Amino acid sequence: QYSPDNVAGADGDIDPTEITFPGCSCLTSSCVVHGCSCLCHGENYNSLCLIPTDAEEEYTRPVFECNAMCQCGESCQNRVVQRGLQFRLEVFKTEKKGWGLRTLEFIAKGRFVCEYAGEVLGFNEARRRIQAQTPKDSNYIIAVREHLHSGRIMETFVDPTYIGNIGRFLNHSCEPNLFMVPVRVDSMVPKLALFAATDISAGEELSYDYSGRFHNLPIVNREQKSLEKDNRLRKPCYCGSRTCASFLPWDSSLFST
Repeated sequence: QYSPDNVAGADGDIDPTEITFPGCSCLTSSCVVHGCSCLCHGENYNSLCLIPTDAEEEYTRPVFECNAMCQCGESCQNRVVQRGLQFRLEVFKTEKKGWGLRTLEFIAKGRFVCEYAGEVLGFNEARRRIQAQTPKDSNYIIAVREHLHSGRIMETFVDPTYIGNIGRFLNHSCEPNLFMVPVRVDSMVPKLALFAATDISAGEELSYDYSGRFHNLPIVNREQKSLEKDNRLRKPCYCGSRTCASFLPWDSSLFST
């Protein structure tokens, strides 16, 4: 079932459509830093392109867009991901990777491409679904972990297996042309937004790094510690890049008891 936006999962623990953020009181057509409560962490976009994190910053800045409660207009430059798909994309059959997604037009570096949308699940439901899968099943469930300055970790689980959008057809690459950023609009439930990491030509396949390492600081993770015997559970990677790791990223946390 196609849905351009996240929906509440079967467990019903999280409602991604709920509006809990207060809106800004800006009466201008477009909000500006130092005058807008939604931009208290700094400017997010410049001409629709995501502004990269400063090299001196230890963490990436959280991205909050203006929301349904804001006084600013629909043309505000701090409304990008919520506008949805702006490019012509095509689902196509790849040689070895099943279905894939490619762009039919040029995409400039930094532009928002698409969201990875589906059912937003709680941890227990995500783990139940993962453990019910057989080796032949495709796994669409993504676990996004945000490391906060306090040391806490916020987890978001999205499953587009049964209800989802075009993002479910994106393949993994060890040298991808997209990167994922959690973007918040109406509540703390993020939209998993994919942005262009480089200029992308028409006809090029779109991909991102399923592990989340690309465009993020190299945090010691479970995957690098995985034992060789775990390789029998892993699926081969056919991205064809020079730095291909041979296997798709593996995260065992949802398999643990």
